[in-house]
Amino acid sequence: MVWKAADVSGPAGPAVKFTYLSPDGEEGFPGNLSVSVTYTVTPDDSLKIDYTATTDQATPVNLTNHSYFNLAGPAAGTILGHELTLAADQYTPADDELIPTGELKPVRGTPLDFTTATTIGARIDQIPGNLGGYDHNFVIRPDTRSPAFAARVREPGSGRMMEMFTTEPGVQLYTANSLDGTLKGKGGVAYQKHHGFCLEAQHFPDAVHHPNFPSIILRPGSTYTQTTTYKFSAS
Repeated sequence: MVWKAADVSGPAGPAVKFTYLSPDGEEGFPGNLSVSVTYTVTPDDSLKIDYTATTDQATPVNLTNHSYFNLAGPAAGTILGHELTLAADQYTPADDELIPTGELKPVRGTPLDFTTATTIGARIDQIPGNLGGYDHNFVIRPDTRSPAFAARVREPGSGRMMEMFTTEPGVQLYTANSLDGTLKGKGGVAYQKHHGFCLEAQHFPDAVHHPNFPSIILRPGSTYTQTTTYKFSAS
């Protein structure tokens, strides 16, 4: 979809605001959904993403950002040597089609335990099934701060680091399991399997079918909001 764009730069930094009206019935969703996403580059080397949405009928809303990162650079190869820390003691198990079962299970003792800094590739071969890597929703540990700390990734060779903060209860870790060299990026580099990772702030997938998950239903008179920040540094 083509969104409208506007320069909204100000004291917080250079910024662009995208807006879109998703009409009632589009892709089967009820209600006219008015959405905005604002990207701001802040003075502390962060990319701040602010979302809002309103509707005239009750409708599911669960927005996220699907950017791929490789802190070593586009031609560096895989991200399996990146060190990842997640503020998550639990995850939402899913079936073979990645639909959550409704359970919350501990990450301890599993290949999903990133509660301490661990390279992404350290246990990736232990992921069951045919995923070919990570594609899992993690339950972010409760935090009094908002946005709360969710993840930290460090690339040892360059010393580059990215920290993620979000208002969302979950983060999906995806390790580009389906990339096959078809897509080309900066400098014409062909992106292969595991050449990037995604950290997607979100409510839990399939929450509409699991009453124990935080609700994703937006109702008339309410406003959906989300803030997610990716902060970059080097050591």
